Amino acid sequence: MNNKHIGSSFDDFLEEEGILAKTEAVAIKRVIAFQVEQMMMEQKLSKTEMSRRMKTSRAALDRLLDPANQAVTLQTLDRAARALGKRLQISLA
Repeated sequence: MNNKHIGSSFDDFLEEEGILAKTEAVAIKRVIAFQVEQMMMEQKLSKTEMSRRMKTSRAALDRLLDPANQAVTLQTLDRAARALGKRLQISLA
């Protein structure tokens, strides 16, 4: 039995399929959306109040909170962090 996937990681498989970068981007966006939503709940912030603090539209906040929407700018992330009393920290690993 000769299985080329034995001993390889799931990341190796995704890379081989050509979907590793997209899969990672989706996962990162889901984590960010979850974190923002959790912090909003902890601070008892409505979407209306959060969007007011961010100085943006409710639709822009909905895009940020949508785990499937990957088109979020750094400026939007920074506004969300500041609205929650946090700061945005990004690093390359």
